[in-house]
Amino acid sequence: MNTGSQTNEAIYQLVSFVIENEEFGVDILKVQEIIRTVEITRVPKSPTFVEGVINLRGKIVPVIDLRKKFGIDRRELDNETRIIVVELTDKVVGFLVDKVKEVIRVEKSIIEPPPELTTSISTNYITGVAKLQDRLLILLDLDRVLSSDEQERLAEVETEAHE
Repeated sequence: MNTGSQTNEAIYQLVSFVIENEEFGVDILKVQEIIRTVEITRVPKSPTFVEGVINLRGKIVPVIDLRKKFGIDRRELDNETRIIVVELTDKVVGFLVDKVKEVIRVEKSIIEPPPELTTSISTNYITGVAKLQDRLLILLDLDRVLSSDEQERLAEVETEAHE
């Protein structure tokens, strides 16, 4: 019986999603769930990249608009817009994305280090680029998308939302 790959090649399982025309991938182990957009409650004085908070089965979850975080123009939410609920260090956070594409398996050998880009997306939180047959997949390190200062501000948003 074949229980997987014949090689010892490391394989990453990723959730791929789209923002604008770029495709990103994140480690599936970080993803708790993917939900359709629900009513997002704005929180006064929250950082600009925080869309607001949602009530996810009784838990207040801050939602970060990755378009805003990456400096990409806002667009209207539609049927394909999703919130990817992830665990960052000790926090549960939702990331608002244009569309979730698929769960994909990527061999480590096709991942290259992030190129030196002149882009609005900081290479600090890009761990690499996977060269797939017909496209490139930008791999994000979710733990580094928010600086420690931004994580502290996010904690303040959660506190404000509870009051």
